Amino acid sequence: MLKSLRKYYNPFRIYTVFRVILTVFLIIKGRRSFLFVKPLPPEKLIRKINNLGASFIKLAQVLATRADFFTDEYLVYLRQLHDEIPPMSEKDFTRVFEKAFADKVCFKEFDKEPIASASIGRVHRAVLVDGREVAVKLRRFDIQNVIRADIRILNYFNSLFRPLFSENTKNSLDAVIAEFTKMIKKEVDLSVELSNLKKFAETYKYAGVSFPDGYSECSCADALVMSFVDGYRFDDKENLKKLNINFEDIMKKLVYFYVDQMFIKGYFHADPHPGNLMVTEKGELILLDFGMVQKIPSKTRQAIIQLVKAAHERNFEMYIRYAKRLGIISQDAPDFDLQDLAERIFDILDNDQLDAKSMQTLAFELLDSMKSIPYKLPQEAIYIMRVSSIIEGLGTNYVANFNGIKDILPILKDKLPEALGFDVGFLETAKHEFIELPLTFKKVKKIIDEMADFSLEVKLSPDDIERLKLSLFKHIRPFMAGVILIVTAFFVQRSGLPYDRVISIVLYCLGVLRIIFTL
Repeated sequence: MLKSLRKYYNPFRIYTVFRVILTVFLIIKGRRSFLFVKPLPPEKLIRKINNLGASFIKLAQVLATRADFFTDEYLVYLRQLHDEIPPMSEKDFTRVFEKAFADKVCFKEFDKEPIASASIGRVHRAVLVDGREVAVKLRRFDIQNVIRADIRILNYFNSLFRPLFSENTKNSLDAVIAEFTKMIKKEVDLSVELSNLKKFAETYKYAGVSFPDGYSECSCADALVMSFVDGYRFDDKENLKKLNINFEDIMKKLVYFYVDQMFIKGYFHADPHPGNLMVTEKGELILLDFGMVQKIPSKTRQAIIQLVKAAHERNFEMYIRYAKRLGIISQDAPDFDLQDLAERIFDILDNDQLDAKSMQTLAFELLDSMKSIPYKLPQEAIYIMRVSSIIEGLGTNYVANFNGIKDILPILKDKLPEALGFDVGFLETAKHEFIELPLTFKKVKKIIDEMADFSLEVKLSPDDIERLKLSLFKHIRPFMAGVILIVTAFFVQRSGLPYDRVISIVLYCLGVLRIIFTL
């Protein structure tokens, strides 16, 4: 027990986490110090994050999408953060391998030297007993326990610093941490990744993008065995140029594929960095690593699409309505600020002269300007922003004046009926509605019966509950301040202090006035 505590919760590691988290909070808050402790400079922050390992590297990569949280000085370093973790020792490798394949005879050959290594695991080349060449992803020894401990430490420090922030900043930070926690727990389980891989291959079998085959019989939580993919990394510019590949076609395919994932199917690969995208000698695009796969509910997808559509059509009312429906903007945000915000977004989308870099700069400035508006980003938006940023970066390497956002608009326009669920035709829609009619009448009857019995229950969404809490707090706080003043007046009257009668009368009057003006 004590050995585990020293390993996962040693004081030096906890202090390092404290310094990293305090730095993040001070930057977001815009403060120079907290109890005389200053934020770490960017280079030192990145070095400490790398030393802390997988959990904090993944968290930093998610935070790197938040231009509304960080200054440019820190964002430059955060976006360059990669998995730079020392390799597993021979002893740890043997432990993981024996645990994963103890009761299986899978390999004729297995190369112990990894061909790729990252924060969660590393990849080896091997040959199955039937002669098929495979890639074997092995989970790092004890990584799941390290991550569980890191999540506890992270949540502790988040609860410690949380009272320093406004309600909307709290919500945004909580959304980032909650989504990160959920995602990394799945990513560290390689059986979940196998399931994601198989589902992805089935869902997008006609997308024009290839995926490796997963072999369930040799895979488990500690190991994922899949077909070996031979090709070049997407950022291997020197070798890819020799293949005479049309990169405009590849980027068009990639953008179309991701529009289909994020807005049509709602099931998308949230980590398309260059190491997870391969190009074969035939120009075929292959997607790897399915640890970070995200689902977007249909209602959220439709609201995002309507938001993009409203921005493209410069429809202010529609834009604000769907922004509030998504929970991006608070219900009590001032209309004047929202009008100015919407106009800036419309201008960015309408400017045909903007290249990708300029557009990203304007978008980051826009996020920075939103700090004064009550808003929060939903969890799904965090990963959409990250994916969009990565794809934008990939495109600018090969295609002059590449602008992924501009490319998305015509694709969305073409696929809007499908995205909104109107692609089945009038007769099919009418048939579906007719079939559903008896069920609709039954639901209406149930509601009327419950109203008559005074047993009708109304369910509120988390966003509605949050708005009610904020509204209630806004009205209760001044009332409670009045009550406290009145109670204090009675204590002062009985305290025997000099001028106690005068002070108590003043406090009492102030309390009564405070309550009257609240009502």
